[in-house]
Amino acid sequence: MQSSATVLVYSDNAHTREQVRLAAGRRPAPDVPPVEFVECATLPAVLKRLDGGGIDACVLDGETVPAGGMGVCRQIKDEIFNCPPVLLLIGRPQDAWLATWSRAEAAVTLPVDPVEFADALAGLLRARPAINS
Repeated sequence: MQSSATVLVYSDNAHTREQVRLAAGRRPAPDVPPVEFVECATLPAVLKRLDGGGIDACVLDGETVPAGGMGVCRQIKDEIFNCPPVLLLIGRPQDAWLATWSRAEAAVTLPVDPVEFADALAGLLRARPAINS
């Protein structure tokens, strides 16, 4: 197991970014590495950080403006080689089809439920080594 996993969190709302950090804790599940967070509030910051590499998973807020997480997800899936898996935060359960359109690997609703979120993030982190193989 790698020593830590780097998770990019994109939201224009500092409270949402805090919810994500608190929900995941230091380690979202015992069988995944501890997580370190990289926070971004703008699309240019997300693209710059992803271009630099070293991101194991992304958490994108679908409610962010002006560039919502769903559109950002679709863009990075097209533009970033070996794009890390994405967990989308969506406003309503009915928006799950949009998460599929954006090519996100997982989606959870806002406000962040700690158990649901930690399970979804751990699932992405478990799958990541298989993507790198």
